[in-house]
Amino acid sequence: MDIIGDLEKRDLLFQITDREGLQEALKEPIALYCGFDPTADSLHIGNLLQIIVLKRFQEAGHTPIALVGGGTGLIGDPSGRSTERALNERQTVEQWADKIKGQLSRFLDFDSKKNPAKVVNNYDWLGALPLIDFLRDVGKHFPVNYMLTKESVTARMESGISFTEFSYMILQAYDYLNLYEKENVRLQIGGSDQWGNITTGLELIRRNGHETPAFGLTMPLITTSDGKKFGKSAGNAVWLDPEKTTPYEFYQFWINTDDRDVIRFIKYFTFLSWEDIAELEREVETAPEKRVAQRTLAEEMVKLVHGEEALHQAVKISEALFSGDFGALSADDIRQGFRNVPSHTVSETGDKNIVDLLVEANISSSKRQAREDVQNGAISINGQRITDLGYTVTEKDRIGGEFTVIRRGKKKYTLIKYPS
Repeated sequence: MDIIGDLEKRDLLFQITDREGLQEALKEPIALYCGFDPTADSLHIGNLLQIIVLKRFQEAGHTPIALVGGGTGLIGDPSGRSTERALNERQTVEQWADKIKGQLSRFLDFDSKKNPAKVVNNYDWLGALPLIDFLRDVGKHFPVNYMLTKESVTARMESGISFTEFSYMILQAYDYLNLYEKENVRLQIGGSDQWGNITTGLELIRRNGHETPAFGLTMPLITTSDGKKFGKSAGNAVWLDPEKTTPYEFYQFWINTDDRDVIRFIKYFTFLSWEDIAELEREVETAPEKRVAQRTLAEEMVKLVHGEEALHQAVKISEALFSGDFGALSADDIRQGFRNVPSHTVSETGDKNIVDLLVEANISSSKRQAREDVQNGAISINGQRITDLGYTVTEKDRIGGEFTVIRRGKKKYTLIKYPS
């Protein structure tokens, strides 16, 4: 199966400028690119699909180029937005661009002897482009009425769009022209919201008199079966940076995938064989309660983004939380697994009676309530139930010397932290 057929089978084709022409061009190795603007200090899983499609093209023998928008990131893409972006400082954008460049390097093969991937930064050419030259050589090719037909502009006409964001599509078009001329790039890919920017680039290539055909391809916007935008978890983006979204949190995001979505996401994001995917689809149909497909998806994604060691840690934390036994966890495991639970830092590092600690940490509302909680078996320390009112929490109850996990009832956790 050719790469276009494979993408179609995965439901990853939304628009193509010339399918027959592209399929003909792809009979020989070509270079293609996708752009990633540094709008934060990390990419998130909303970007992951484009990265994986670049990887699929590389595995099919083509040369992927990941473009970090150090230049366009200073402007801001209006696509998919109802309001103007806040402009970030140049130094901030440069720092974000460097971090994103490092993240992209984890997914693509830069050491391939046949088709090594590349990362480029469009500030290298946009930052050196004189304004007069840009207006004369690039801007003259774009009548305003042509630009007004683009969805990224029409969607903002009522609320307003600045000249800065209005010009974004021309800057991206120039990126395509530059890579076409300097790197022999024949294809730009992106999300469905990038269609207008991609076709503007093709128009600029044509108006500059180039006859070798170039192409554009977009992937669909991903939503969950209940209509939510993919990549949001409790209102927060799921980041590729392990400092922003830990491997354990990343694992949990995927393992909580709805049965209606899991096979679709496996097709989108994993490199499993079609035979394995068919088997997982049967598992969802015949034994959904086992959640085999969800576990497979979570494992594949953590391995891809964070590696085998991080996957092992994420699974260990998940199993400990499920069983309630935290004895095998390290301090780093606790930091990951309990990052979002309430915490309390004790004022002194000495031993404490369980009743006094429950009140101090606001786990129980009073000493009377604390005594009832202990006597009723509602209190556990590091997974072990405590029913003795005279129990003293000592250094032996500290995981890695740093944390004690107290649970009240079935699900209410509090992380006790000790000053170093």
